[in-house]
Amino acid sequence: MHKYPLLLKPAIKDYIWGGRRLIDEYGFETNGEIAAEAWMLSCHKDGTNTVLNGFYAGKTLDCVLAEWGFTERFPILIKLIDAKQKLSVQVHPDDAYALENEGELGKTEMWYVVDCEPGAKLAYGFNENISADEFEKRIKDNTLDDVINYVPVKKGDVFFISAGTLHAIGEGILIAEVQQNSNTTYRVSDYGRLGADGKPRELHVEKALDVTICETPKMPYGNVGEIIVNGDNIIRELAYCDKFSAKLLNINSKYELSSADDFVSLIVLDGELAVKWDNDSLSAKKGDSIFVPNGVDVLLEGKAQLLVSK
Repeated sequence: MHKYPLLLKPAIKDYIWGGRRLIDEYGFETNGEIAAEAWMLSCHKDGTNTVLNGFYAGKTLDCVLAEWGFTERFPILIKLIDAKQKLSVQVHPDDAYALENEGELGKTEMWYVVDCEPGAKLAYGFNENISADEFEKRIKDNTLDDVINYVPVKKGDVFFISAGTLHAIGEGILIAEVQQNSNTTYRVSDYGRLGADGKPRELHVEKALDVTICETPKMPYGNVGEIIVNGDNIIRELAYCDKFSAKLLNINSKYELSSADDFVSLIVLDGELAVKWDNDSLSAKKGDSIFVPNGVDVLLEGKAQLLVSK
């Protein structure tokens, strides 16, 4: 069995609200003019990664995991999201509802604001607790905006979005998202926007009414997360739940990473580094995604900022 860190090629999505930062700044290739999302770690049927290095080069990540004996449902999906325009107001179901109605997991997710334009904001839950009946009424009479919690954002902010939380990424925001392995989204409002086919994009109001928690956010957000100093390196805890964990790792020289019990995903948000294991290594730069399988220890050397997830 050839187990080693895999350098992954992302799956690119050209949704209508996307921009060009993922193309121009990260060098991601696409056949279209825009790139809304780069699926950096994905075994989802709607877009899986391809391995770029070593013995498994050219194979998809899900095929490699199958060869390694991974038989469970892959737990997470990690994206870089470039919102040139604002996304729809939307909500995701929990596992029980999604498995019954969509045949896949629900979606709890975490956002890390990689960058944003001045004045950028996003929607995060409600600004007051309301009833389900009022939620439905406000959707119908187009007054939902009055009760949405709009939050100004800045680079480095963190938001934990439990399943059932109403949300929307605003325009001019670049986000790293760690989420459950799901592509189920219920749109509540899309501002009358037309899709690529010239028709209004589909809404899912009835399902959204089933799953939305009509309350103010319960989790702290913004400049949150415990800071841990480890020698020359700085670690910031971003999220931890029963679905996934995420940290921000700033490496200033070297850092030893052990993955004895579980895989680890490394997304390079900035800088360059070498990833070393056994008698081999690979070079990684901004925008690279490395999947470190369980049982493989690596030494990270360089000066870089990484999103570390599992």
